[in-house]
Amino acid sequence: MEKNFEIKIEPTSNPSITKFEANYFLTQHTSYEFDNIDQAKNSPLAQQLFYLPFVKRVFIAQNFVAIDKYDIVEWSDVQDEVAEQIKNYLNNGQPVVSEAETTKKVPITIYAESTPNPAVLKFVANKKLVTTGHEFKNIDDAKDAPLAQELFHLPFVKEVYIDENYISIQKYDMADWNDITIELREFLRNYLEQGKEVLTANATVSKTEVEKQADVDFEKLDDISKDIVNIIEEYIKPAVASDGGNILFDSYDPESKAVKVILQGACSGCPSSTFTLKNGIENMLKEMLKDKVESVEAING
Repeated sequence: MEKNFEIKIEPTSNPSITKFEANYFLTQHTSYEFDNIDQAKNSPLAQQLFYLPFVKRVFIAQNFVAIDKYDIVEWSDVQDEVAEQIKNYLNNGQPVVSEAETTKKVPITIYAESTPNPAVLKFVANKKLVTTGHEFKNIDDAKDAPLAQELFHLPFVKEVYIDENYISIQKYDMADWNDITIELREFLRNYLEQGKEVLTANATVSKTEVEKQADVDFEKLDDISKDIVNIIEEYIKPAVASDGGNILFDSYDPESKAVKVILQGACSGCPSSTFTLKNGIENMLKEMLKDKVESVEAING
């Protein structure tokens, strides 16, 4: 059947990024991000877009192309031409990403793993889902995360945390894991096998912005805080991630020598997290930074 592509222009919450939505899928199950024309060698479409002088980055997802532009132009002046160019390209039947055709559909496996928090189970997939952690406390948080949104439609889902290759789900007490684990596993497996989006380009981009900001903030920290951040990143995060959670540095007070951290995923509100904090993290920081650290507390623990 001859596909007749139409392109809809969708602004995003980031003024430099516009999405060009197609009425058919463009890729099988993968999203791609290209920072320059060299990276785009497997995507003739992205390469062609990089010939436009204002194109900074190109994202290709299942049903849209998103473009991050340099400030030299306004989207209102160029978006119609870009949409037309993408539409013509697609209607000529040329490949969007050439390697996607060769990858066969990998069956998705999901296994459930307990965490130190009895209210949280970690569902681990055999493929990478996201590049960094995203926490969703409720359905409003999940507007750029279609997978989390659908999970919140299940009455027993309280919070969702997605990182690398797993999804931590916190349930309400009314439900028993024995009754819902199989349902959740099946739901996640089907969702991922259909190649539906875990996050929209918007979420990926906003996360990138957050991380850039974090790098800027890191440079402003005092030396002890930098040491603390590095120890958390190198020694503490991997252990916390294996429990289905995440830890972020919040602040260090040189007067009281108190360190504050934020816990996410399985670790937030977990009965054993206070224990982990006090024993594991506090001891490690005291050990490695000698008399610089007295106490560690979670501001949301």
